[in-house]
Amino acid sequence: MKLSFPNPSRSFDASKNQVLFWGYDRTIEISFFVEQDALKRLCPEMSSVEAGFLQAFDSTGTRIYEVAEKIYGSGTKRSVAYVLAEKDF
Repeated sequence: MKLSFPNPSRSFDASKNQVLFWGYDRTIEISFFVEQDALKRLCPEMSSVEAGFLQAFDSTGTRIYEVAEKIYGSGTKRSVAYVLAEKDF
């Protein structure tokens, strides 16, 4: 099943240094977290403050969504939350 990403919202989780966003498999909401190292790999000039995380996410969103869909589609067990790590990119 192809995921959709109609909700452009994303948020920063300061306790984990991750950006959270959501995808949808029909009506099921799937949470995705992008780790700091993954964002730094995509956007090396990223600053390590909230605005930097969100800006890095926004500028590389298409690639992040592609990886999220690949990881979601490759699992035999479905989950409601996935973490995108540096190795995934």
